[in-house]
Amino acid sequence: MTGKMLVGFDASEESYEAFDLALKMATSYKLPAPPEINVLSVVQRPQGLNLVDTSSLIDEATRDFKKQLKALEERANAFNLSINTEVAVGCPSRTIAKAAKEKGCPFILVGRKRRSMLSRLISGSVSRAVASRAECTVITVNKNLESASRVFSPAEAV
Repeated sequence: MTGKMLVGFDASEESYEAFDLALKMATSYKLPAPPEINVLSVVQRPQGLNLVDTSSLIDEATRDFKKQLKALEERANAFNLSINTEVAVGCPSRTIAKAAKEKGCPFILVGRKRRSMLSRLISGSVSRAVASRAECTVITVNKNLESASRVFSPAEAV
């Protein structure tokens, strides 16, 4: 395993699960150097409000994400790990895929929300869009981390 990974974080339960899996993966390997965990939150511009100034909404969402990312930093510190956090503005799937490529991360972890087919058709699926855009492996993590933990087995590490 390389020492780099990117976690797409939107403060959902599933993204917390993805972050926890990243911590588990980072602490389960005996690496010569601490792994680089990058956590990226993306604020999406409100659609259809082109005539309205949305900068205050974006600023507020950015502040909220920064608070939550600070809590993730503390969580990582409990495992003697440090993480890089960032908040960006744009299309979540494009921004996450681009960041992974720029940072040289061989894989991305994102939460996957269980939604109805109609809901996915109307608003799309960020995890699916990330998987289709990324040039690396994308690990989607459901709400139940135990199922994700069974997929990842440190004993199989090479």
